[in-house]
Amino acid sequence: MDIVTPATRSRMMAGIRSANTKPEIIVRSMLHAQGFRYRLGTKVLNMVPDIVLPKYKVAVFVHGCFWHRHLDCKYATTPKTHPEKWQKKFSENTNRDMRTVKRLLDAGWRVVVIWECWTKRKLDISWLGPWIKIPGASYVSWPEVNDIVP
Repeated sequence: MDIVTPATRSRMMAGIRSANTKPEIIVRSMLHAQGFRYRLGTKVLNMVPDIVLPKYKVAVFVHGCFWHRHLDCKYATTPKTHPEKWQKKFSENTNRDMRTVKRLLDAGWRVVVIWECWTKRKLDISWLGPWIKIPGASYVSWPEVNDIVP
């Protein structure tokens, strides 16, 4: 049972931004401060990563833990009303995310997925700049479950 009216819930959901979120802005600020230049809203293989660094062929996705289902994250909750509808939606999101990452990796791009919970935990993201500059790993998802300290 929802505790708010359908109209209120609709207004609340409409207020959730898909771009220029706080975690995205923090990542962009950090990258800019380290001298990186990036593109926003740039299509790569008909997909639009949150941040694209064409010089390094790196695509950065800043995912919300709730919508993209960060594994074992306390922010990846499932609403109690219409759980089957939500499970279907979450499944579609995660399947699309996996296809997107696979297509980018197959095309020779390097991919970074950064989860929003790191901003709430105040974790250090200074590793990202060196990771971008030094070729090597083609994919990183951060923070992993082991990195999150209560």
